[in-house]
Amino acid sequence: MSSRPLSRNLIVRRPPGRGLAVGGGGVGVVGLLVLVLFQVLGGSGGGSSPVGGFSGFEAGQGGGRAFDNSQLAASCDEVADANTSAECAVVASIDSIQDYWGATLGADYQPADTVFFSDQVQSGCGAATSGTGPFYCPADAQVYIDLTFFDDLQTRFGAEGGAFVNAYVLAHEYGHHVQNLLGINRQVQPGDAGPTSGSVRLELQADCFAGTWADHAETVPDETGQPLIVDITDDDIARALDTAGRIGDDFIQEELGGGAVDEESFTHGSSEQRQRWFSTGYATGDPSQCDTFATDDLG
Repeated sequence: MSSRPLSRNLIVRRPPGRGLAVGGGGVGVVGLLVLVLFQVLGGSGGGSSPVGGFSGFEAGQGGGRAFDNSQLAASCDEVADANTSAECAVVASIDSIQDYWGATLGADYQPADTVFFSDQVQSGCGAATSGTGPFYCPADAQVYIDLTFFDDLQTRFGAEGGAFVNAYVLAHEYGHHVQNLLGINRQVQPGDAGPTSGSVRLELQADCFAGTWADHAETVPDETGQPLIVDITDDDIARALDTAGRIGDDFIQEELGGGAVDEESFTHGSSEQRQRWFSTGYATGDPSQCDTFATDDLG
């Protein structure tokens, strides 16, 4: 395995203390549901609102780990480290995703810094806690990641999990960065909801963008000319689709809220739609096939 370095464009922030609870203070399943529906793998497309968080969980439930710049850089210095460390696999995925969009968009792509945080973090979109999960902030054009979220995805949503599932989540967030660079997110009004709303179209497009990266991941070269990701299997894709199915609005309303499905409150799309648009991106490898704003058939 090559010894080329990883860890470009990474920022690691230590928390000043335990974060404030999001959805805490006695908020039960109903309160959790409202928050999750607003920000499951993507929230408002506005320039000052975070996109892509899993709001509604109490801060610190992921263990409150604090990451250190020098420690992370040292432990993820080589590509081979990604085969033995989930954290380094995340770093490798981030590099591959950004290399893909850099090659695809050329000069139109500007790399986004990735902020690893624990407990709480201050972003250009405001404060966030570990309970928010991965999110993108258009105001400062950065992706924010609490790595313990990936365990939450399995334990709370029942997803199968795995390194490629984590990569799918990350690729979705960088899809929001692409939307921000191209001005696509500015087509969506904050609070927009409904089965054909701009919010739903934004999230489904980010899923499709994630699929286009997945299609090319095994051949995307880094600066050495070699790909960072190899051997994506049918099982990897099946796990990603399983995850997409567990973050649809309908699944969340039924399984987390225990209630009836209300399509008029959709902001992210149904489970079937999320699976369909990831599959569209993966099957075609063509971002131009991801124009969810130009179709009347979202699935």
